[in-house]
Amino acid sequence: MPELSRFYGIVIKMYYNDHNPPHFHAWYGHNKMVVEVNTLAVLGGRLPPRATGLVMEWAAQHQQELQEAWQQARNQEPLARIDPLP
Repeated sequence: MPELSRFYGIVIKMYYNDHNPPHFHAWYGHNKMVVEVNTLAVLGGRLPPRATGLVMEWAAQHQQELQEAWQQARNQEPLARIDPLP
């Protein structure tokens, strides 16, 4: 699963050829959360509240890039890295 970004101990990844709806996986330690790209709704899992807030802030800032990454992944193309939170 390619890594899109990494910040504050959080790792954002996206699978190639994954199922719809478009989504990404956020990891923080042993915790995992799956977030829909278009709505930023949590589809599954759970992160600590502070990590969840950071993931949502990052995703809102990079929603267009996440949509592009989803299309790249569906087409089996290399995924571009997305800037982390400052």
